[in-house]
Amino acid sequence: MFAKDDAEHPIPPEWHAIFREIADAFVAGDYALLDRTIVGVSPINPSTARFIADSVLAYGDSLAPLHPSVWKSAVYRWMDGYWQLLVDLTTTKEQVSDLTLHAKLYDTAGPTLEIESVHVP
Repeated sequence: MFAKDDAEHPIPPEWHAIFREIADAFVAGDYALLDRTIVGVSPINPSTARFIADSVLAYGDSLAPLHPSVWKSAVYRWMDGYWQLLVDLTTTKEQVSDLTLHAKLYDTAGPTLEIESVHVP
């Protein structure tokens, strides 16, 4: 499903629902994913959750559910041991904002997605 080469690739459609669930949790203020279990996604540690909350607050606009247009720029790339995934988030004012969700996907039995950050690159 995910290529292991040096090129950037679009995130496969079968992963869109997982990122929609993550974004929905963030919209609800659940930056640590404590209120829901998303299959294949690791819980977010408290310091990372605080960083994400601070980044969203500093951005100055509230998050909204992912708009379909985010998939035009959502990409992944093999990083020698994991895939780096980048998904721009949606806000109440922007369908595709500058806030980007950064995640690592490990190639393990039952792939594991680890949320690293949300920030403006």
